[in-house]
Amino acid sequence: MTVIALAGNPNSGKTTLFNRLTGSNQYVGNWPGVTVERKEGKLKSDKAVTVQDLPGIYSLSPYTAEEVVTRKYLLDESPNLIVDTVDATNIERNLYLTLQLMETGVPLVLALNMIDVLKKNGRKINIKKLSYMLSVPVVGISALKKTNVDKLENEIEQSLSKARDYPIPEYDERLETALEMISNDIQGLVPAQSLRWYAIKFFERDERVWDEIKLDATRKEDIEQVIETAEKLFEDNSDSIVVNARYEYIARIVDMCVIDEKDFTMSISDRVDEIVTNRWLALPIFVGVMWVVYYLSIQTIGTMGTDWVNDVLFGEWIPNFADNLLKSWNVAPWMNGLVVDGIIAGIGSVLGFVPQIMMLFLCLGILEDCGYMARIAFVMDRIFHRFNLSGKSFIPMLISTGCGVPGIMSTRTIENDKDRRMTIMLTTFMPCSAKLVVIAMIAGTFFRGQSWVAPSAYFLGMLAVVFSGIFLKKTRLFAGPPLPFVMELPAYHFPKPSNVLRQVESRAKSFIQKAGTIIFASCVLIWFLMNFNFKLQMTDENQSMLRYMGEFVAPVFAPLGFGDWHATVAVIAGLIAKENCVGTLRISFGGGSTASFAQALQNTYSSMGAYAFLAFNLLCAPCFAAIGTMYKEYGDIKWTLYALGYQTGLAYLASMLIYQLSQIAQLHITSESVVLSLFVLALIVYGLFIKKDENEKLYSVEKMAVGGKL
Repeated sequence: MTVIALAGNPNSGKTTLFNRLTGSNQYVGNWPGVTVERKEGKLKSDKAVTVQDLPGIYSLSPYTAEEVVTRKYLLDESPNLIVDTVDATNIERNLYLTLQLMETGVPLVLALNMIDVLKKNGRKINIKKLSYMLSVPVVGISALKKTNVDKLENEIEQSLSKARDYPIPEYDERLETALEMISNDIQGLVPAQSLRWYAIKFFERDERVWDEIKLDATRKEDIEQVIETAEKLFEDNSDSIVVNARYEYIARIVDMCVIDEKDFTMSISDRVDEIVTNRWLALPIFVGVMWVVYYLSIQTIGTMGTDWVNDVLFGEWIPNFADNLLKSWNVAPWMNGLVVDGIIAGIGSVLGFVPQIMMLFLCLGILEDCGYMARIAFVMDRIFHRFNLSGKSFIPMLISTGCGVPGIMSTRTIENDKDRRMTIMLTTFMPCSAKLVVIAMIAGTFFRGQSWVAPSAYFLGMLAVVFSGIFLKKTRLFAGPPLPFVMELPAYHFPKPSNVLRQVESRAKSFIQKAGTIIFASCVLIWFLMNFNFKLQMTDENQSMLRYMGEFVAPVFAPLGFGDWHATVAVIAGLIAKENCVGTLRISFGGGSTASFAQALQNTYSSMGAYAFLAFNLLCAPCFAAIGTMYKEYGDIKWTLYALGYQTGLAYLASMLIYQLSQIAQLHITSESVVLSLFVLALIVYGLFIKKDENEKLYSVEKMAVGGKL
């Protein structure tokens, strides 16, 4: 089988090129043993050729799961050809990976992408000279606009049809001498094709390679002497020697091949970034952007679709049709109730919010595809570092706005174990698509026409992350400085409709599938518990199992403003899937139309009690799927329980503070509201400002130890 490996940096246009080369002939899954996405497809021009899309990486160093996957595939699977997607607008950085790919010995074709953007930026690249200096085929393309993609396909076919040998990049003579000596020592122990790559990795003291290749004591000693001699000659560490050599090589190529017509002018993207990433304006702009996103999704365009689905489709057409059909079949009353008031009312209350969810995903997809979300990560990194949080933590949180499960999985890219564990604990504070259903219900029922509610839920999650970061970093479990965060800021460009619509379709489909499986089963169970007593006799809701179960737990939530059995069972059902909160409430209030359900909620709960209900479900323990993923990533039940306990405890305190302060603000002052508010505020002040920082303690101990030695 002929296999092409598609490699490149993140944001280099590799995914777009993969879609161009394969069309719809794609398969998406995960690499064996890791949660890194694997995409595979067939070349459109030749179905006998498989295109393997490797994870986007910056280098072949074994620091992240993506880098490990890519280098293992290239060395162990030996593809017939590598197509290296290089961002022409960032050629200096992209060529670093190119040199590493060349060192593996696998034949290479370089796809120089975004040449259209490069031209707009006032730069040119002499492609023929670049190809000559690297001794590999180079094709200038624009994957987004399909420019020269056919030419790239022809070059791929030619490269596959005949073996092409190219000289491997050579660096400083002293370094080359050291690498030649190491190559002689490991010859015969590693594949001949990758001899150069292994020699460099041994020189860099790559732990994985040293562990993988078993050397006898003599060879180990010889290689170590070579490395130590080189370090003395260069007066630098071995890995830094290689990095500097590669960048010197790249600098020579860029000087010879790149023509910059605007050395002293700023691009449009740079001018926009002066405002969007400004120290003082960045955060207000971000708040404004998110307000617009939620305003369009929850208050206006998305609401139009939701109102029609709730009031017409699931409010009249489907229930009336099902009721008439079941009556014509003379089915039993309990079966009619199960179908109409249980399944249709429950699932309908969840599916009714699909238009709002699709609108939200559409807005977020546009922001992501145009390059703004990368700026948000940059801005939040600056804010996170002020509170001892790693900027890398924001990426999983951003992913969690779609679903907490992939958000938790993506924490594997965080190298520091303490930062990774803390991010797993905090990432589900962000409102996912399931929680959006609860946000939309509360905003539409209790705060109709008020546009602050939905965005406030988003920023409430972020506040929980920041405050938790300050507090947890002071504890011994998470003490330590955060790792630096390096991220590329791609140039702004118009979002590609097909990419955005594909994201919306994928996420909406996933949401609807969940409603057809988990939510369906939950609605049947909730309806059964609400219509039968413990003797399994059909009864009204006042004597049902659901009511007694809810009333047993309800007093716990009384200080939060929703201490009745309806809301209590909704919170519990939300552990299965957060969408269940809405469906369970709808069923527990007897189904009926959307208007009657909204009226029942307004008659039962105050507006701030409802907002406290929203806050609790936003911050408390996530759904079972996310909990299972947390356990898998932690690999320890103790850490999982610790995380769930912290999340639920914080949710309880935050919701209680919101409700009790609202009571005081409305002059409904009681001793209970005053005492509880002061208690929570005292805990916040202690955790953020009074509690001793473990980092300072550790520093003091080290200082004393050094002082004692002196």
